[in-house]
Amino acid sequence: MHRLQPVANGLRTDHPVPGLPFVDDAHIPVDDPAAIEAIGRHEEGGTWGRWDRISSTKGSWIAFTTDPVRQDLAWVVRNHPEHGRTVLLVPDNEASSWHSSWWGPQLLFRQGGYWWDGTTWYRPDQVWDAPSEHFDRRPVKAAVTLTAADLLDDNAHPNGGRLLKVANFDIEAPPPDLWNDHLALWASRRGSGGLPLERCVVRLSAPELAADQLIGVPEMAKIGGIAASTLRAYIARDQRDVPSPQVTINGRSLWARPVADDWAEERDRSPESAAAKLNSGDSDLSIGLSELRQRLARRFLSALWERPDWRKRWALRFRTESAVHEIADDLALGVATDTDSIINQHDLAATVRHAFLDEFAYGKELDEATSDTEPVFYGITTPVVNMLDWLIRHHPRTAHHLIGEIIGDAERRMDTPRDVSAQSIRTALGLDSKLPRQTLLDFLERALPPASN
Repeated sequence: MHRLQPVANGLRTDHPVPGLPFVDDAHIPVDDPAAIEAIGRHEEGGTWGRWDRISSTKGSWIAFTTDPVRQDLAWVVRNHPEHGRTVLLVPDNEASSWHSSWWGPQLLFRQGGYWWDGTTWYRPDQVWDAPSEHFDRRPVKAAVTLTAADLLDDNAHPNGGRLLKVANFDIEAPPPDLWNDHLALWASRRGSGGLPLERCVVRLSAPELAADQLIGVPEMAKIGGIAASTLRAYIARDQRDVPSPQVTINGRSLWARPVADDWAEERDRSPESAAAKLNSGDSDLSIGLSELRQRLARRFLSALWERPDWRKRWALRFRTESAVHEIADDLALGVATDTDSIINQHDLAATVRHAFLDEFAYGKELDEATSDTEPVFYGITTPVVNMLDWLIRHHPRTAHHLIGEIIGDAERRMDTPRDVSAQSIRTALGLDSKLPRQTLLDFLERALPPASN
């Protein structure tokens, strides 16, 4: 979610952020990303710079640098071969965050995170789409792009504007009055090479952003299903990903209703919300953990109360450390010999088998695309190895069968040589197993097939 706020526009920006002053950026080579980066790169440290290409569009790049005069400030630049460039002055500690926010199709942000990709306006990113690992893009209905040409009318006077120097720029100063005068000054001083004014995007207009459609904290809280006081607490503590307001008037935050709806949707779809549906009401335990607790409680009660030889130990003369230790050890043994009531070893073995085969398939695809030599082994991700290691340590017989099944399936289904599969398993466990090394080697010597000649 985009929460970053610039402090000023650069003079050579093509897309001025409304309401912000303009600062002279003549000392920054805004056309050369490598030169921008070089300004902030110094052996003595304290400043930073970086630039990167945006792979989705040829000729598109992003860059930032600490300002050489004001090291508490930085310049960030987003360049697009067709849609021009954005040049902003930001707090130095937010420069890298700005850099990251421009990695995708977002060319510019307005009004609390609304963003534009050169064609379409979208609402602030809030609803996460897990399969694609991206936020769901929500287009703005009936969006109208307002350009500098639209705003510069007969009431805008360059003489009323002011171009600031970064050396004496006051980050705490209030926003400039009569901002269109400053926009007119920018238009007259920006120089050649920029986009025509009718293509310089300034702001977005849409029915959902009309003043009479915006909502305040009470209605926002109602949509989110919480109390207004709770929402105010979230905002004060920067919690629960409350979206930035679309406008703040006299200290009062106002949001577009669709932004509030998206926020409520994401809250309802969150892992916390999903887990709440499975809350058993038993000490905040999930249904499964509550069932496990009740099952163990019944077992322990039976052992401690219904067995006469143990029940008598509640008498003070039998309540010694060794007696309690004996009971505790017996209870623990009961759990250890019945882990299938917690997670079935055979179900887990089947899951691990499929996971290993998927790892082999991915490794084979990668190897065929990048190497001309026969593979020695395939890398296995740590979580998958950890599950095999757990089975070996807790259920070695099942693990022994499982290793043979993995190697056999890989050989029959993917033509993976058994030596490659065996070495993959051996290498993975050698890196991540919790077993003593010699114990692991002794087990694998018996579980892995003999090396082929």
